[in-house]
Amino acid sequence: MSSKSQQQAPTLVLLHGLLGDRQDWDEVIAGLESINCLALDLPGHGENHQIRLASFEAFHHWLCDTLSDRGVSRYCLLGYSLGGRLALYHASRQPLGLETLWLESAHPGLPTSERADRIAHDERWAIRFEREPLGNVLADWYRQPVFADLTEAQRTRQIQRRLANHGPAIASMLRSTSLGQQPSLWQWLESTSLPVSYFSGRRDAKFHSLASHLTTMAPRLRHITLEGGHNLHAEQPEVIAQQLNAWLKH
Repeated sequence: MSSKSQQQAPTLVLLHGLLGDRQDWDEVIAGLESINCLALDLPGHGENHQIRLASFEAFHHWLCDTLSDRGVSRYCLLGYSLGGRLALYHASRQPLGLETLWLESAHPGLPTSERADRIAHDERWAIRFEREPLGNVLADWYRQPVFADLTEAQRTRQIQRRLANHGPAIASMLRSTSLGQQPSLWQWLESTSLPVSYFSGRRDAKFHSLASHLTTMAPRLRHITLEGGHNLHAEQPEVIAQQLNAWLKH
């Protein structure tokens, strides 16, 4: 390897949440300073809506192949919500070249006793995404408690932005990457030597509490609290960019 390639900074790889696409990160990327970025459309979303994956492990291999195809050998990973859960699973498989993990409003996994209920919950949504007009499903989706901090105007804007999705593709991704299908990664977070940071919003009661609890179990984890709700990179893109700039400069 040449000295030039050894000196190249790692690429920041960004993974959006369910129903999103790579453009969700545009405002964060605009605030970054000399950081090479790769925002991806998840399988079932955006330009990759035709790709179907059966499991978290299948996503791990898809991401490894995608990064290899793009010539990315050293990288940091930032994932939001579903993207964060996928990033966390990928990191737990100890891929070569991953140097830092950033999580935003992402769940480390349910106890075994709660997984069946979550799979059933997500199956009900998947059936709706398959069968009903997307606008009707989205109107109810954004009424869930995790989105309670949205104003009516924000909720309407979010629904409009998500109408380009393909319902059956979303249903497939929701089934294969349900929180109920996700292995618990709490213990991995406790023991990993990989630098991990977690963004949570004060108005997102569930995930802010979860992140605060996580820091008591994983003292090396860096918990960054922002003013905002669940979708911090949409609400506070400049602040997220500032945090990334400061970290990646070192």
